[in-house]
Amino acid sequence: MTIDFQAAPADKAALEDAGPFTPRFDATGLVTAVVTDAADGQLLMVAHMNSEALSLTIETGIAHYYSRSRGKIWKKGETSGNVQQVTELLTDCDQDAVWLKVKVGGHDASCHTGRRSCFYRAIVQKDGAAVLELVDEQRHFDPQAIYGGSKDL
Repeated sequence: MTIDFQAAPADKAALEDAGPFTPRFDATGLVTAVVTDAADGQLLMVAHMNSEALSLTIETGIAHYYSRSRGKIWKKGETSGNVQQVTELLTDCDQDAVWLKVKVGGHDASCHTGRRSCFYRAIVQKDGAAVLELVDEQRHFDPQAIYGGSKDL
């Protein structure tokens, strides 16, 4: 069963109050999904959802996303075992983004690089240039062992 989301109300006050969830998908049919750890609040990843991924997430309690690079739905952790169980799903004031608080199974890693978070590099200025420095080098699993040479990450 797929949820049939209603169109957003024209009245801004109705959009910002309690009532039907009427996600405002962008021109490509996506909403931004911010994902944090339910226990400690760490930012794990940012992804996108189309109506099917959002519907599957609501219906199953397991995070599903839409991969823009692959052009398809993906159930997070289906290959790696790092399934994201949604403990709370929130939306922002104008319903064009969602926030998933999740409990991560498997290796407790959300990034395909094997790290807990996709945000494992800091942007710093060095000699007049912006460069990346690792702030988390710990890998919770070996991506090569899990994904092999797959481009389906």
